[in-house]
Amino acid sequence: MTRQQTIRPTPRGVVPETAMVMAAGLGKRMRPLTATRPKPLVKVAGKPLIDHVFERLQAAGIKRAVVNVHYLADTLEAHVTDRFVGIDVVISDERKMLMETGGGLVQARGLLGDAPVLVVNSDNLWIDGPVDAIRLLASRWDDATMDALLLMVPLARANNHGGMGDFYLGSDGRIAGRRKPGRVAPFAYTGIQILHPRLIADWPEGPFSTNIFWDRAIAAGRAYGQVHQGLWFDVGTPAAIPKTEAILADG
Repeated sequence: MTRQQTIRPTPRGVVPETAMVMAAGLGKRMRPLTATRPKPLVKVAGKPLIDHVFERLQAAGIKRAVVNVHYLADTLEAHVTDRFVGIDVVISDERKMLMETGGGLVQARGLLGDAPVLVVNSDNLWIDGPVDAIRLLASRWDDATMDALLLMVPLARANNHGGMGDFYLGSDGRIAGRRKPGRVAPFAYTGIQILHPRLIADWPEGPFSTNIFWDRAIAAGRAYGQVHQGLWFDVGTPAAIPKTEAILADG
């Protein structure tokens, strides 16, 4: 008896042409593994973290990736240059100063274009559920009502995540607010989002967090969340690596 082949549905929606891969961090929590290599090149399940990310970008049809670099920048730049078939890699150089996530977007603004952009942290790893997570985000994007669409995972399914959650979501998917002090929020941010470049405006001087842009979008009712249907792993410390690999080996 042959098993019936399962065909994964393809969500409808225009996948952003450009992604920004956040790869400039110092990787302090991943020491000592980051003493000689940038965090995105730490291996999990046999390949560097950033390679896992680029595999997902390739599968979703992303054509162009802006990668910011700072710590051990030459090593990281050499790794991503001409490595990933079908994706044009452009470097956003933060060698002089690490700009953090919001500042990194500002630094790369001229490279991102004016259409919605996929923004992905390079220190997490995810497995798609019934549908491709990036395509799912794209299918949910509504340019008329959104400036930011964050992929979230229920806190109970946030593997290796030591936090207490990040956001509350309304019934319509709008972000209803952030976690309150002393409380647990039901959803954790995965480090994957679609962001419209129009949100990158009126920024402060120097390094700063994307939280500034998110707070504006939340206040305007233009920040939404989409719940991830697959697995997600916070791979931020050496201890998280064998835990992640054990779960991946199981499935």
